[in-house]
Amino acid sequence: GAVGHHGDNLAEKILSVLPKLPGHKTDVMVNMVELTALQTPDEACSIIAPGCLAQPNDPAAKALWESFMNLKQKEAVMEARRHLVEAASRENLPIKMSMGRVTPEQLSSYIQLFKNNLKALENHCGLLQLVLATVQTLKHPQISKWDNFLAFERLLLQSIGESEMPNVLNQLLTMIKPYNERMPDDYTCEDFLVLLVYMYSVVGEIKGGKELDKAEEEVKKALAKAICDEAEPSPLLQKIT
Repeated sequence: GAVGHHGDNLAEKILSVLPKLPGHKTDVMVNMVELTALQTPDEACSIIAPGCLAQPNDPAAKALWESFMNLKQKEAVMEARRHLVEAASRENLPIKMSMGRVTPEQLSSYIQLFKNNLKALENHCGLLQLVLATVQTLKHPQISKWDNFLAFERLLLQSIGESEMPNVLNQLLTMIKPYNERMPDDYTCEDFLVLLVYMYSVVGEIKGGKELDKAEEEVKKALAKAICDEAEPSPLLQKIT
């Protein structure tokens, strides 16, 4: 469960990719700079207090969060648009309703309408935090990687068997790249640890053998080298080393 990427669920993705809210295990930081007049290239702007997902005093935001957890991503994003349009209409903001696919850019343009209207901003602050969380998640580079994970997991489920494990490990070996050769959509060291946990969980107990031992050794070596080559090891990698 914790290492799988099969869920087509917006809540799961938001919780996976956005940074954790300090002092909390189950909530995230939502960057609120977009709703201010501050122009900053800094992704983690610390002047503006972050938003979060928990909105106990906002019925519309609570309803939207439930749909993020219970609906498929496509439907949940449409719900986000519907809630925004309703809120904007209630505040007499000049909103143009558009049909068809919902894009992060479209949601951002709707959010901009609230920006210069303090009363509207105050009335719908909880809702805006959830929609901003959606926009930031959909634009996050980790989301395209999510699909890569899913493709690998499906391939793994089709090809896995006791005899196949060395082949899968050898396939994984070609994907382990050191820090200086890695492109943005390549797997990081943490990603490989997640994939390995997934692989061994799916396979369960396997009998050792020369071929498997050799493949495992090669992967261990490559992964250890990649971890040592990291420019700035993450807290997780520091803990492991």
